[in-house]
Amino acid sequence: MKIVVDKSHKNSLIELQALLENFEQQGRMLSDGSRNQIKIFQLDRDEVAIKAFKVPNLINKVAYKFLRKSKAQRSFEYAQQLLSKGVLTPKPIAYATEESVLFFGKSFYICDNLNADLTYRKLIEDKNYPNRTQILKAFTQFTFRMHEQGIHFLDHSPGNTLIVKKEKGYDFYLVDLNRMEFGDLDFETRMRNFSRLTPHKEMIDIMATEYAALGGYDLLKTKSSMWSYTTEFQQKFYRKKALKKKLKFWKTN
Repeated sequence: MKIVVDKSHKNSLIELQALLENFEQQGRMLSDGSRNQIKIFQLDRDEVAIKAFKVPNLINKVAYKFLRKSKAQRSFEYAQQLLSKGVLTPKPIAYATEESVLFFGKSFYICDNLNADLTYRKLIEDKNYPNRTQILKAFTQFTFRMHEQGIHFLDHSPGNTLIVKKEKGYDFYLVDLNRMEFGDLDFETRMRNFSRLTPHKEMIDIMATEYAALGGYDLLKTKSSMWSYTTEFQQKFYRKKALKKKLKFWKTN
């Protein structure tokens, strides 16, 4: 196993190796998805989150071996880039990969465990959440600053922004970082970046109004564009969901 450690934890290599070797047997499960697992471990006095990526299919085993950086490596490097630009994410600690001569195998990303107060998803689920409008405006300000710095977070979705309440205001932390692009963002790209966040038009209206004010954009154009991309995504999402349901039905009958 190859392990790359951030300079802040260069003296923790042996301990990190032990955590990875015991990943299956130890740790507290935080997320057990079909593609990835996240477990919480103790490292010295701190809690760390270890994300284990699913072993890729045969094509990607070759691609990640010879052509592309792994999801774990990209998560680690993008986290460092975000922090260098002042965009918050749980502090990266290390990434690890297992490879053979010809194929890529397992990979892991390790970062600080952040005990957030909520995720953006809570604002969708609870329309009466305290200070909901203020949080949405602050989130929009955060996204605008990110766009201004040329950061295009391709997985800008409800579960991928952790929110921490401060004495004054809120801090926003990005997670699930392996899909990002960097460079100037035009208006339509900025609007499309909101498309996966919520199906609720009233939330889009709040964010579009705030974003138009921040960027000096026409309000009606901003609302229209942001909502158009949102409905386009929702339609594709539900078509895909319906297709999966049909395929499952055909397989079982």
